[in-house]
Amino acid sequence: MLADMHALAERLPAAGFVLNGCQDRYRFTVGLGAALLRGQVSVLPHNHVPHTLAQLGAQFPGLYCLSDESIPVAPLALLRFPEQAAAPGDHAVPCFDAQQPAVVLFTSGSTGQALAHARSWGAVVAGARAQARRLGLHAGQGWSILGTVPSQHSYGFESSIQLALQSGSVIVADRPFFPADVLDTLAGLARPRLLVTTPVHLRALLAASRPEATADLVVSATAALPRALAREVERRFAAPLMEVYGCTETGQLATRRTVHADAWQPTDGVHVGVEDGRAYAYGDRLAGRIALSDRIELREAGHFVLRGRSDDMVNIAGKRSSLAFLERQLMAIPGVVDAACLVSEEREGAAARVSAFVVAPTLDRRRILARLRERVDAAFLPRPLVLVEALPRDGNGKLPRRRLQALALEHAGAASEVDGG
Repeated sequence: MLADMHALAERLPAAGFVLNGCQDRYRFTVGLGAALLRGQVSVLPHNHVPHTLAQLGAQFPGLYCLSDESIPVAPLALLRFPEQAAAPGDHAVPCFDAQQPAVVLFTSGSTGQALAHARSWGAVVAGARAQARRLGLHAGQGWSILGTVPSQHSYGFESSIQLALQSGSVIVADRPFFPADVLDTLAGLARPRLLVTTPVHLRALLAASRPEATADLVVSATAALPRALAREVERRFAAPLMEVYGCTETGQLATRRTVHADAWQPTDGVHVGVEDGRAYAYGDRLAGRIALSDRIELREAGHFVLRGRSDDMVNIAGKRSSLAFLERQLMAIPGVVDAACLVSEEREGAAARVSAFVVAPTLDRRRILARLRERVDAAFLPRPLVLVEALPRDGNGKLPRRRLQALALEHAGAASEVDGG
């Protein structure tokens, strides 16, 4: 790997920024190291659609794309990852300055426009080492780490790339897509083995009509994981499941073992607090106090409980609830596979209202509403409640707000079908 890094570094064009689009995790890691050797910052967007590339090209002067695929990246220049491995050489493991700019990560856009956040090499390393300590990945154990999340995603970058580099673990280069392929790959790994994944991927793995492979640890992030699902994962994979909480602005902040605890425990060197009703995180590896988008309730010993996002509160007829709470109640109904809620914008003379989009192949609208009435105040019953085959989540299980709004627009006529129900 060191030989490939140095050989690739010599081929990189003179520039300040490189979009690392390599899908193979080994090649992605080599590209990351080569960029660091050249003092270049790796830009890691979630997608390579023309509109995104045009925006990035304007935002990061001289940006070019490194990829292991032949893909159109205009207006950026494309550098193909070399097919031939470099000749072996005597290369020392490089040591980069902690303050060296390393990566630019992007928010998922689940609450609006995706935003860029730069992170230094020191912050990346400190976060990965804190996570390794919390998860019990000690150097020398040789964990095999299989990820179902792209390396370009903040969580995938931290937990499938940096966690391995900073704990002496093995990066599984492949990124299997279909559930059966994921399970086959996991079963073939040397132990101990760790599966880094998301709730939406876990549901797909559990639904696969074949026995699960055993693991030694499962890690999940990107969305809340219901306790019933966590319990089933632990039973079927014969391994503990740890949830990770964090955001692009801060990196990973806390963990919990979902089957045993509601509260989150911050990782070493991180503190979470509340001031004037706003949650924030601070610590040695964070650049000052960083505001969080979630509402939290502090518990003893620095632990905390999530109470929904700061921007998902709904006020109807003088009553308050949150979209996260409503989604949890929908997901708790037997037969509901997935659900998302959206609050309409208040217009003059029109009250706010909640729409819900539900995946429930064996249920009808009336039955879902009847069960939901047992759980929530009538003021928050969704109007409309629309049954769909699937929610337009991205590859990481996130549901960008613009996609949900487009879904609402597509089904706008459904409102009259359920308003009287």
